[in-house]
Amino acid sequence: MQDRKFLLFIMDGVGDRPIPELNNKTPLEAAKTPTMDKLAELGITGHMHTIGRGITPGSDTAHLALFGYNPYEVYTGRGPFEAAGTDLPVKPGDIAFRTNMATIKDGVVIDRRAGRISQGTREIEEALQNITIEDVETIFKVGIDHRAALVLRGPGLTSDVTGNDPKIENKKPKHIIGTSSEAEKTARILNQYIKQASEIMEPLEINQKRINNDKLPANYLLVRGAGKSPHLESFSTKYGLTAECVAGGGLYKGVASICGMKINDNHYGTGGIPTDISSKVKAAIESLERVQFVFLHVKGTDNMGHDNKPIQKMEFIDEIDIAIEPFFDLLPETLICITGDHSTPCVMRDHSSDPLPILIVGEGVRPDHVNEFGERSTMRGGLGHIIGQDIIPTMLGLAGRVHKFGA
Repeated sequence: MQDRKFLLFIMDGVGDRPIPELNNKTPLEAAKTPTMDKLAELGITGHMHTIGRGITPGSDTAHLALFGYNPYEVYTGRGPFEAAGTDLPVKPGDIAFRTNMATIKDGVVIDRRAGRISQGTREIEEALQNITIEDVETIFKVGIDHRAALVLRGPGLTSDVTGNDPKIENKKPKHIIGTSSEAEKTARILNQYIKQASEIMEPLEINQKRINNDKLPANYLLVRGAGKSPHLESFSTKYGLTAECVAGGGLYKGVASICGMKINDNHYGTGGIPTDISSKVKAAIESLERVQFVFLHVKGTDNMGHDNKPIQKMEFIDEIDIAIEPFFDLLPETLICITGDHSTPCVMRDHSSDPLPILIVGEGVRPDHVNEFGERSTMRGGLGHIIGQDIIPTMLGLAGRVHKFGA
């Protein structure tokens, strides 16, 4: 059983709550999911809190937990993962930030994602290069859609600063402050940079075109998640498995990269909607021919939750279910786990602490009596209640790759 392969498939933000217009079903429960339902029937199911009961995970801490790392011990902030996902190196002493290109008007944030801008962002990236404030160099790099990474490089910097993101629209950006006596310089430079960047972004051709086409301009930066690059035990050392990641979003590639996984970008999927899910599935299957463990990620379910679009979330899950039919060809030799990283209920438009459905299928699994993959059906499953850090050890145990504890 030592030659077994492992596939971890994450539907970002898939968990939800009952929705009246879906007959009080969740989007997952209301979706047409014959593939997932059959995999649930063949496998063992349960429900999962990614980090723990009553804890609302961020996408970064959630994925650390899913990969088996304790986020309370290794998490240093989202920024370094976002930067790694855009191939922006974070050196010792650098401070990295997760960044949104946003829309501001009369000092108020109108849209935190600039209408989910997806075209022309390289013009913004180029315009924001070579900005130096005092003795600190700034490096800005765009990712997918409105997302970007910012790195401050220079002496005397610290991650002990707040962000300026108000987290909701129609609020003024927050003033960045230091949370330690050493952080005054970092906060001062960051506030100056954001002001200068906004002045540069406002008149750019891309934004004038967007305004002329009745689209929101990307004229402001929201920054948060300050952090230094963490030092993690590599995934291969931790588990003895070679690993690759198939994802579109920079954050997910960043977490995987910092954990030591190789990135397979040989697909046409994106970190949002629309995306070619079938291309990602094909890439994941190709990765399994080279390595022992593959992490496959799809983002669109989370986007629909944040945008309060339950019907579209349901329809996107329909598309996922069709795209993952080739999973059957991997059985029984490959152990497959399907779950999410957190719930993103449409009614909340944000992450929640609600548990997620999970299934594991493949050789060695003792099937339970669940034959539908949904938030409520899997509560009856044989896995019971687990946390994210349980997943990989459970799969390794099923494959006979764990050592005996005791004599």
